[in-house]
Amino acid sequence: MKQLELLYEGKSKLIYATDCSERVVVRFKDDATAFYNIKRAKIENKGKMNCAISSNILAFLEANGINTHFVEQIDETSQLCRVVEHLPFEVIVRNVIAGSMAKRLGIDEGVVPENTIFDLCLKDEELGDPLINDHHAVALGLATYEELVKIYEISARVNTLLTELYAGVGIRLVDFKVEFGRSSDGELVLADELTPDTCRIWDIETGECMDKDRFRRDLGRVRETYQEVASRLCNALNK
Repeated sequence: MKQLELLYEGKSKLIYATDCSERVVVRFKDDATAFYNIKRAKIENKGKMNCAISSNILAFLEANGINTHFVEQIDETSQLCRVVEHLPFEVIVRNVIAGSMAKRLGIDEGVVPENTIFDLCLKDEELGDPLINDHHAVALGLATYEELVKIYEISARVNTLLTELYAGVGIRLVDFKVEFGRSSDGELVLADELTPDTCRIWDIETGECMDKDRFRRDLGRVRETYQEVASRLCNALNK
């Protein structure tokens, strides 16, 4: 399959057209950004590590009945993916209270709620990616109530699978975000990366942060920590 023109450049990925109208190439970049692009840096081999992590996780989810946009990894930094119509909101799944939720509600990080928390955030940087609820999503024409029920069901299943996967390699899944899209036949599919850029993960033994917060909070060892996550996950999934 031939890669064609650049369609879109985001903070962490490049999207290219191909000679098949139903496929795109997603290329991961070494860029690290935080606080709406105010803080920026390049992390050596970050694109390679995130491509490996996301490719292995998406293949794992596909093998366990979750439909995604992922087709295959085609080189060290690129994936072949299905073309989808992206829904303009994120689902944040929270197993442990941390980050913006802790700050917003005045709760200490690390508190474990009795329930799993699902947040919806509108993807609009000018508005600060605000929290919305189901009724907002329907009123804005972003999704139907029926689609939202399905989205929550898929997100909960992904959470169960990833929590078990990460626990098996000594990592605690604190929270993560997922994005959804509609395929050409109207099917809802996961439609974004699943990497340390899009989740919070802590080492079970030490409590050490192993995600993008290392960059956000100037904790250092970003590249080394991402490499550790890649090694643990990829070794476990490719035994």
